[in-house]
Parts: sequence; C-alpha cells; structure tokens
Amino acid sequence: MLSLNTIKKSSGTRQKNKRVGRGNASGHGTYSTRGQKGQKSRSGVSGLKRLGMKKQLLQIPKSRGFRSLQPKNQVVSVSAINSNFKNDETVSPETLLAKKMINSSTLPVKILGKEKLTVSVKFDKIKMSEGLKSQLK
Repeated sequence: MLSLNTIKKSSGTRQKNKRVGRGNASGHGTYSTRGQKGQKSRSGVSGLKRLGMKKQLLQIPKSRGFRSLQPKNQVVSVSAINSNFKNDETVSPETLLAKKMINSSTLPVKILGKEKLTVSVKFDKIKMSEGLKSQLK
C-alpha cells in the first residue's frame, strides 16, 4: 500500500557533502583534498582569486562615504518670513507649502538668518536657529 511513511527516495538522489579537514580516518586526511603547498593549499585565501573575479571586482567603481538616513532640512530665511507673513499668523510646514516657500510638508523645515524678526508670528512644528530662538524669548 502506498502511503507517506512507505515512500523511499531512489538511490543517488541525495549526495552527502564532502567533509574535509576531519583527520585521516575521514578518507580526506593529511592535506584535506587541497594538495601540497602553494597558495591554494593555505587557509585564508579568497576563492575569488581562483574564480578569476578579482579583476572584475577591482574594475567596479566604489561609492565613497555614506548617505545619511536623516532627511535634510528645508531652509527658509527670516527675511522671507517677514515679507510673506502678517502679525498673528501661524508659520507651519503647511502654510509655508501653501505660499510655495518649501517643496514638501513632510520634510523638516528650519528657519535660519541673522535678520531681525519684524512680525509677531507663531511657529508650529518648525526648527529654528539659536539667533531666532533668542529673539522670541
């Protein structure tokens, strides 16, 4: 009767891995199938040298440095705030996007500049320089 526990693999379907470096009793002793002497018989030699890939690896241009995962700030100047906002308005990424001063409301916004802030506005979800923070206190 045919059932799952009576099915056997046919001979030759699965070949055992060659286990090298396990002593003389393993059948691959002394030199562990590497032969005598020479660079290929030593440990720590890259297999890429043997496959001829080292030249290809050296031809590929390497990208230097790294790319930060933190998004860059969108910069708005204090003078732009003075000219585009009136008193008692709120400066937020949404209002800056509506006035086309930034490109995206999802990226962080930072207000920079050494000028004096002439309008009294409220800031919401916006980073600012130390000089601007000291003016608001």
